[in-house]
Amino acid sequence: MNLKEILQASADVLMPRICPVCGKVLDANERYICRQCLMELPRTRFETLPFNSMVQRFAGKVPVERATAFFFYERLSPYSQILQDIKYRNVPRMGRMLAKRYAALAMDSGMWEGIDYLIPVPLHIFKLAKRGYNQALHIAMGISDATQIPVYEAIQAVKGHATQTHKSAYERMLNTQGLYQPITGATLLSCAEGISHIPGIRISFFTLAAARLT
Repeated sequence: MNLKEILQASADVLMPRICPVCGKVLDANERYICRQCLMELPRTRFETLPFNSMVQRFAGKVPVERATAFFFYERLSPYSQILQDIKYRNVPRMGRMLAKRYAALAMDSGMWEGIDYLIPVPLHIFKLAKRGYNQALHIAMGISDATQIPVYEAIQAVKGHATQTHKSAYERMLNTQGLYQPITGATLLSCAEGISHIPGIRISFFTLAAARLT
C-alpha cells in the first residue's frame, strides 16, 4: 500500500465517504457513488433515439441537432441527491466523473461527432462567488476528458436570476429570458438563443439529468 492509499484509508476511517444515493459507505475503489447505484442509475439512453423527448422540447425554438441526458430526474428519487451534492454541497468533481462516464458510454452513438466545442452554462458572477464553482464547467470538463473536445466558456450571464428549483417549466423560461449573451458579443434554451445567430452554428445539448415528460 502506497502513501496515498494509506492516507485515503485513514481518511475513510475518520470521515467515511458515503454514497449519496443509498447511504452505503464507499470502499477504497468507489468514487462518489457505489457500484450498485451506478449500475441501477435510471439512464435515459436518449443518445440512441434521434428524436427523443429532450429534442422535442426544443424543436422549433432553437436549431437543435442532438440532445441527451445521462439519467432521469425525479424529485423524490434518491438519485436526486446526486444533483444536490454536485450543485450545493461542494462536490462538483462528482459531476465531472459522471459526465466522463456518460461520454465514454455514448461514444459509439455518434453523439460527439462534429462537435467543435463544449460550452458550459454560465453562473452569474455573484452566484459563482457564493458557490465557489460552476458545476456545468466541471461537467463539460468530464466530457472533454473522454472525448478530447475542448471546453470553451463562450457565454456569460449578464444578470442574476432567482433559483430555478421550485419553478414550473414556463416560469423557468421567463426567469432566464435575456440572461445570456456571447462573450464576443439558465436554461439551455436561453443559452442557445444567445449563440444561435452565429452563421453556420449547430447546437446540441447535454445535461446530467432530465425530467420525464408526463
